[in-house]
Amino acid sequence: MRKKKYNTGTAYMMLFPILGLLTVFVIIPFIYSVYVSFYNWSFYQESVFVGFDNFQLVFKDRHFYKSIWIGIKFALFVVPLQMVASFLFAHILKGLSGKAAGVVKSAIYIPTVISGILAAIIFGLLYNYDGGVFNYLLSLIGVEKQAFLGEMKTALAALALPVMWLGFGLSALIMLAGLLDIPQSYYEAADMEGAGSYKKMIHITIPLMKNVILYLLVTGFIVIIQHWELPLFLTNGGPLDETNTPSLYLLNHFRGDTLQGQTIAGALLLFAVLGTISAIIFKVLSSDKAVDG
Repeated sequence: MRKKKYNTGTAYMMLFPILGLLTVFVIIPFIYSVYVSFYNWSFYQESVFVGFDNFQLVFKDRHFYKSIWIGIKFALFVVPLQMVASFLFAHILKGLSGKAAGVVKSAIYIPTVISGILAAIIFGLLYNYDGGVFNYLLSLIGVEKQAFLGEMKTALAALALPVMWLGFGLSALIMLAGLLDIPQSYYEAADMEGAGSYKKMIHITIPLMKNVILYLLVTGFIVIIQHWELPLFLTNGGPLDETNTPSLYLLNHFRGDTLQGQTIAGALLLFAVLGTISAIIFKVLSSDKAVDG
């Protein structure tokens, strides 16, 4: 029996471009940022070694802790709602065929390619206190106008709608891909056993989409916690820092401080927080090997 020959040279050659880009744009900047975090680093003056002082400044800043909590709270609100809505809408898409399916898929994907700044302008007009569409609709049913972005109790929830709008299309299409990957024979066997729609969803659909759900949970939490464009342009972190997400906190420090060591130390601590959250999700909802239908 002839042994298979593995051309490792070709494999390394094909991996070299992506490894080179990863090294230049990710690994080297990350290592340098760790180095800089131990200095009072500035664009305008010579850096001074300060050890762990920058990290201590971040640890002592209550605004940093508040921004982390706001980011987590925002993600806990947005991600589950978006995933449930995407899961249900993916079932609707699965039932469509022909041109209708193509039109709907294209339509829901359009917001994904819209910039956060443009979304902020659109929803800023919708939320406007005097001439906004939402307040106009409320006036039709006799409800007083609301300062959606100006009230502490509504500002973060108001930001959730445009964030969900931006990410819904991609999430729904990924859910649809997961649904289409489930062998139809499983559902046919369940029908023969007399299983209803609910039992098929609990015992077939959700277990076989576990990897898709895990992926959307991890990426969703990472993206939402780091979101900054809509809070910056719609509320600027207000009112009273109730929408000051971690990335917006870091951006404001970067713009306001001449010494950037504290900002970089905060970014590294945020990286650790995101890694911890991802590890917890993987631990709670461990991935399974793909099932070949």
